[in-house]
Amino acid sequence: MQYFLYRMVILIIHCLGRKRAYAFARFCSDRRFYAATKDRQSVINNLQQIMKTKADVTLQAREVFRNFARYLVDFFFMYRMVDDRFLQEDVIFEGRENLHAAAARGKGIILLTAHLGNWEMGAAILNRCGYSVTAIALPHKDRRVNELFNRQRTNHGVTVVPTSAAVRRCIEALRQNKCVAVLGDRDFGSFGEPLPFLGRPTLIPKGAAFFSRRTGAAILPVFCIPQVNGQYKFVVEEAIIPEDSSLDGCQQELALMKKYVAVIERKVRENPLQWLMFREFGIEYEDLSSHSRVQRGAGARAAC
Repeated sequence: MQYFLYRMVILIIHCLGRKRAYAFARFCSDRRFYAATKDRQSVINNLQQIMKTKADVTLQAREVFRNFARYLVDFFFMYRMVDDRFLQEDVIFEGRENLHAAAARGKGIILLTAHLGNWEMGAAILNRCGYSVTAIALPHKDRRVNELFNRQRTNHGVTVVPTSAAVRRCIEALRQNKCVAVLGDRDFGSFGEPLPFLGRPTLIPKGAAFFSRRTGAAILPVFCIPQVNGQYKFVVEEAIIPEDSSLDGCQQELALMKKYVAVIERKVRENPLQWLMFREFGIEYEDLSSHSRVQRGAGARAAC
């Protein structure tokens, strides 16, 4: 059912064109906002935590739903949108020198981003700029949906790697001085590291720190944020470089994670309505079952 729903939406928005598709997406997202009680409350709770307020943020939460709808429209329009004209006229590039400097090290680049703005568009832009991107993607349960989404990515030269094969293939890509894209704001299992994030203990993915320690690649925080005029601002932050130290592997990874968590926190606080997170973030370490803690601890030791 989900597959056919996506196919129908794609057909409709392509018939409408990008601008009218935004209006259609806005209409659908407003219906979804009022129908999805649990998701709506999660977004409201997240915004109150991020904005450090107990005031009513219902209207702001509705904008998060609308921004997600716009994200989907542009994701399915990317094959038409991302060309040389788009890069010149509709992309505001900040920190390009940080990208060049990281590439010049010759050890590959770990592109660290979050569920902020349009991370898929960011990968397409980088590929158009001549940077080969390998992206780790959590597979959808429905194989047809998974293929539908991956086809949008591969059309722009992005190499999609499932989580089951991520370690080997990402290390290979980095050793070839390519880019590996990872998300750093949500752990989809129970093997992340519990760290303070936006004022709450949260399991943070270790992938970026793990690959950086293993290969020496720089971690480059990047964010692709849509603007009200239809443009995109592509921001490349300063690189986080793994440093030689007397710390053991796990301690080195933890030090790297603390650095990139601070960057993600800052960008989310700057753009709270663009953080497309529909599950309430944050988890207490004690809330994990004993079995999960043992598994996560064993996994962490094996990785180190």
